[in-house]
Amino acid sequence: MTPRDGVEAFLRHFAAERAPSAHTLAAYRRDLEKLLAFMAAEGIGSFDDLTPDRLRSMVARAHRGSGKGKADGLQPASLQRLLSACRTLFRYLSREGQLGHDPAAAVRGPKVRRKLPQVLDADEAKALVETNLGGTLAPRDTAMMELFYSSGLRLAELCGLRWGDLDLDDGLVRVLGKGNKTRILPVGRFAVTALAALKAAGGASPEQAVFKGREGGPISPRTIQSRLAKLSSGHAKRVHPHMLRHTFASHMLESSGDLRSVQELLGHADIATTQIYTHLDFQHLAKVYDAAHPRAKRKG
Repeated sequence: MTPRDGVEAFLRHFAAERAPSAHTLAAYRRDLEKLLAFMAAEGIGSFDDLTPDRLRSMVARAHRGSGKGKADGLQPASLQRLLSACRTLFRYLSREGQLGHDPAAAVRGPKVRRKLPQVLDADEAKALVETNLGGTLAPRDTAMMELFYSSGLRLAELCGLRWGDLDLDDGLVRVLGKGNKTRILPVGRFAVTALAALKAAGGASPEQAVFKGREGGPISPRTIQSRLAKLSSGHAKRVHPHMLRHTFASHMLESSGDLRSVQELLGHADIATTQIYTHLDFQHLAKVYDAAHPRAKRKG
């Protein structure tokens, strides 16, 4: 099996086994193309000939870039993602009996400085979801914003929502998330009111999209991003869809302190992904402490 054949077999298996989004699958392919290009340039004809030292050389070269005076090298987060894709490939090949060793053993990428996601405070969130630009799209905008903030949906989950997924009487929504995993989420009362108004304004059979695009089908991610940009243009922060999800998570954790429940609401497979919101909460507490405690005030 050639390296190219191994990568293609892995990508087919990955797509069937994990049902990733098209974006995730494309990212894996891009990263593994980098591995194949490196192997071809170095004359490495088999994964069995790929050693940890050679993989370190690939990472160093990718970090360095072309060396032609351009800052075109990969950043630490991209290098970590590249290594992660390689490790997943190697595990698959090992299980299939196509690889007898781990080329990624003890290979580490540069440390990633984790940036905290930007969120809205409670007043900013309220002002945003109550923004009304008027016109025929206003009911859709309001319902969309309220549901985003109420339930912390991913962009793809919101786009794919059908009326049959909503139970407005009980205030619940069923979403199909990453890996084709279904979860049931509560819907806040303001979101229920906005959704009921949207439902009354037009046809709403169970199979119809809740948020429709121009052709009557499900709204596109790009359209939602565009509407959010317009709705937030008069506010202090420019808002993107994932910022509302971050805001939902941060506010839920501040109010409840229940990290495990927030993990389940967000649909995170690993609680470590959710733990970043504990840092956001601490950041808020630290600001309150610095402002209020007489022995904590910092020098200007």
